[in-house]
Amino acid sequence: MTHFSSPSRRRLLQAGGAFGLATAAGPLLAPRAGAAGPAAATTTMTDLGPGLVQFSLMSGLLVGDTVYIGSRNMQPAGVIGFHLPSRKVVSRTALDAGPEPSVQALAADPTGRYLYIGVLVKADRGGPNLYRWDLKTPETPAVAIGRTEDRDIRDLTVAPDGTVYAVGGVPGKAPSLWEYDPATGAVTGRGVPDPKATLARAVAASDTTVFFGAGSVLAGGGGASKASLYAFDRKTHAYTPIVPEEMEKDPSLRELAVVDGHLVVGTSGGVDPAKLAVMDLDDLSSYTVVPTKGTVVKTLAADADRIYFASDAGLHAYGKADRTLSPVEFDGPDLGEIWGVDHVDGKLVVVSAYGFVAEIDVAAGTSVVTDLHEAGAEAGPQAGMGIAAGAGYVYLGGNGAISRRDLRTGEVVNLPAPGEAKDAEVIGGVLYTGQYNAQGIWSYDPSRRRDPRQAASFPSEQNRPLDTSWDPENRLLLVGVQSDTEGGGALWTYCPRTGRKASYVNPIDDVQLVRAVVNRDGVAFLGGDNASKEGPRATVVALDPVTGKERWRLDTRQAAGVAALAVQGRNLYGLTTKGALFVVDLRTRKVVHTADVSAVSKGFAAMVTHRGAVYGVSDTTLFRFHPKTFAVRTVVAGINGAWYSGPHINVHGGLLYTLRGHNLVAVDDRPSH
Repeated sequence: MTHFSSPSRRRLLQAGGAFGLATAAGPLLAPRAGAAGPAAATTTMTDLGPGLVQFSLMSGLLVGDTVYIGSRNMQPAGVIGFHLPSRKVVSRTALDAGPEPSVQALAADPTGRYLYIGVLVKADRGGPNLYRWDLKTPETPAVAIGRTEDRDIRDLTVAPDGTVYAVGGVPGKAPSLWEYDPATGAVTGRGVPDPKATLARAVAASDTTVFFGAGSVLAGGGGASKASLYAFDRKTHAYTPIVPEEMEKDPSLRELAVVDGHLVVGTSGGVDPAKLAVMDLDDLSSYTVVPTKGTVVKTLAADADRIYFASDAGLHAYGKADRTLSPVEFDGPDLGEIWGVDHVDGKLVVVSAYGFVAEIDVAAGTSVVTDLHEAGAEAGPQAGMGIAAGAGYVYLGGNGAISRRDLRTGEVVNLPAPGEAKDAEVIGGVLYTGQYNAQGIWSYDPSRRRDPRQAASFPSEQNRPLDTSWDPENRLLLVGVQSDTEGGGALWTYCPRTGRKASYVNPIDDVQLVRAVVNRDGVAFLGGDNASKEGPRATVVALDPVTGKERWRLDTRQAAGVAALAVQGRNLYGLTTKGALFVVDLRTRKVVHTADVSAVSKGFAAMVTHRGAVYGVSDTTLFRFHPKTFAVRTVVAGINGAWYSGPHINVHGGLLYTLRGHNLVAVDDRPSH
């Protein structure tokens, strides 16, 4: 049987209630007349309360009888201690770690006294990213002990002698191996094993060797490396490439562990499934490679007979004797994205991104599931992902969940959904999301008593949906996509009525991803960006979304890639990531206006058409453009929405919905053109 220590994994939050967070159900801005000029307006903004509140996590590690769990996308970042015998959260520590922080890396020293914590952030403020928590005195906060210059720490390991090794990365720079010496407190860079790698997510150590795993993640394609694996001699400081030949075409090394005289290796798959390798530490040329059915192999654990790992296809076991894979069968719920697997006393301890810990009896196939919020984990507001509004609800995507706010009652429900809803549309009362990572399109119908589920899958290498648009002429959902590992991108189309889908790969070119998509009269307009520093960007392509055939393209001659697109009247508006506005006349297919609007928008942005004007939102400002002069005007200054991967905005019932800080707001803006 399965035991749940809480009534449901679906969280119900009444406004301002469950976590003691204030919810203002009134206007922040009283109705006011805009300043004199061609676009004066009356604007009212109503605060609807925190957008998505939960305890979100990104790592889990068993030390003794306590599972330590690192937070994700919460301010401040922190780690909690979940005590297995009592099934209660018994300790916690907070980290002053910068904006939108997450704890992906945890490692314990051989004595079990110290927990090392590595942090990643969305923006670097130059502070520490490596911390240590004394588990013998958990009431004492973790202390900052150093900084790696790669900004983000994605994995940590502790060698048998207590030396700590860290890997990670920073955009635009090949990742290094970093070493922390507890005796001296020094953090030392041990060089860049693979200058063509974009990110390192795996490290493991033995007495003599450190194993470094990297590849092409978050800026793949072009000349970026595929899966790379190096052995670093701790005495000579020499690197030796050791990646098994069968893994060389996989995009990245994802996981490493030293287990009983073997190096266990997991990859992230691309066109082909991910793979598991078991290598003999005494002779690394002697190994076994087994293909899996999933796109990733991570979070390794072992008992005497098996090696366990997690993937998007669930929990699996590798038999050490017969060298075959089999699923771990148990009677529990969907585990979603798994961030921790450990083995103790015949049980697997699994940390799920849905916010629970599952204890699985491998022999009996039974499980006990404990909701971490019910166990004492403190929830907090998250930086948001995509936003959509319709049929009386506003939805906000986050990590492992989508919040649904009832606009009539204020009731908020957190719906479990794997990964991240990067953008979304409400079509006929049903929510459709572009779901990262490599999750395709998901749907949720509030009239049915069931959680969101996958509506359409797509090739896993086209993994990062960025923008969605509903095409009413062709009755198609359009999704612009980026391929993190291969470069370029795709346009997905999906028909909610028939379920038909299509994927048009690299519709702009083989390096430009599809950052933005809009449509008019059955034609889709795509805006290009480029994850690398060199190469074309800001190309606009018009195509037929039914056939995928290109109609025309335009080099907008912008210095930066497209951040957002919108259509109003005969004009296509485009914003670039460096704050330039360009306007294309769709009849002449020429750029008829450009302007520097970096004072209100720089970086990622989003735009919608509303009340005859184009509105935009950036990380700092809500603004609109005059439909004739294209002059920009601030609607809400200092909106400063807490967005995880770029701002979003949506329209429903005559109101604009976006974030102000961590709170959802409804903006009623009435321009007098």
